[in-house]
Amino acid sequence: MATHSFTIHVPQRTLDDLQERLARTRWPDSVEQADWEYGTNLEYLKTLVAYWQDHFDWRAQEARLNQFAQFRAQIDGFGIHFIHERGQGPHPLPLLLSHGWPGSFFEMVKILPLLTDPGSHGGDPADAFDVIVPSLPGFGFSDRPSARGMTRTTTAELWAHLMTETLGYSRFVAAGGDIGAGITQRLALAHPDLLVGIHLTFLGSSFLSPDQPDLSEAEQRYLHAVQQWSQQEGAYAHVHATKPQTLAYGLNDSPVGLAAWITEKFRAWSDCDGEVERRFSKDELLTNIMIYWVTETINSSIRTYYENAHASSPLAAGQKIEVPTGFALFPKEINTPPREWAERSLRIQRWTTMPRGGHFAALEEPELLVEDMRAFFRPWRMAT
Repeated sequence: MATHSFTIHVPQRTLDDLQERLARTRWPDSVEQADWEYGTNLEYLKTLVAYWQDHFDWRAQEARLNQFAQFRAQIDGFGIHFIHERGQGPHPLPLLLSHGWPGSFFEMVKILPLLTDPGSHGGDPADAFDVIVPSLPGFGFSDRPSARGMTRTTTAELWAHLMTETLGYSRFVAAGGDIGAGITQRLALAHPDLLVGIHLTFLGSSFLSPDQPDLSEAEQRYLHAVQQWSQQEGAYAHVHATKPQTLAYGLNDSPVGLAAWITEKFRAWSDCDGEVERRFSKDELLTNIMIYWVTETINSSIRTYYENAHASSPLAAGQKIEVPTGFALFPKEINTPPREWAERSLRIQRWTTMPRGGHFAALEEPELLVEDMRAFFRPWRMAT
């Protein structure tokens, strides 16, 4: 499988075109004092876009990202972009990290040095990891699927080939949130021989249905909360899963439209008390948005929802994923399942209720997340 080093360099004409589009923005109206009730707040978005035009330095962010060892590999004929940072310790544990939407590999930049070089960040060098962070198919600098069927299960198979055939690891651990959590679970289900353990911050609903027998009161409350959230906040996912192409015309053509679509989720799904910049700087928000813009991957990324919505669950009734699992539950996550619900499909060995943080744990609370991952994976290191 062909692998080569990769350096991000966006053509200047792409950046010039972006500036022209930002300058030509035709702003919509807004209800007075609407705040964020109707969607992305107009005044905040104007402030973010003004910063994007006059102060944001993509070349500086590009240089920051290029400090990490990046590669592209052809895996089963599909081009995958990934970071592969070697651990600084006596026996680094290979760790595969998978992101979700509307994130990107950029989500992991704060935790990468903590994981690879704990000795330089107040930790024990014995806890070092070799860290592999792929861009999901259709995201960032990975190829965009041109055919149907690129699901979480399909991606899990690509990850298995990446880790074993491309990188030569025979055993490893994996972690993820959002879509990345689903991929991680499917990888553990299909290849328990490869996975020493998995760590999750998110539990999707695709493995279990609400008609599970003998639901506890906590499980019933949780399922009701999931239903309520879906009715109030889930319109984006329904559009992604039914008519992504229609939405993509606007988002791929308008950088302001793209920023509005993504920024709203960073505000709504994080532990920010309604002030998005309590958790993410403008540079962080815009760097993530830029990865979608310069690669034109918003359509292929949201199409993932359609593919997964039309795929069946790989878990049979009564079946569990037997790979040891650690779960970090952040209080402002999209959904916060009780442990007994997670244990219906997972072999939970560690369950941590975090004091703060939301959906974007690696960016919001990197130290809390890394410490939990270190603690969970520590006993399993000798199994690799």
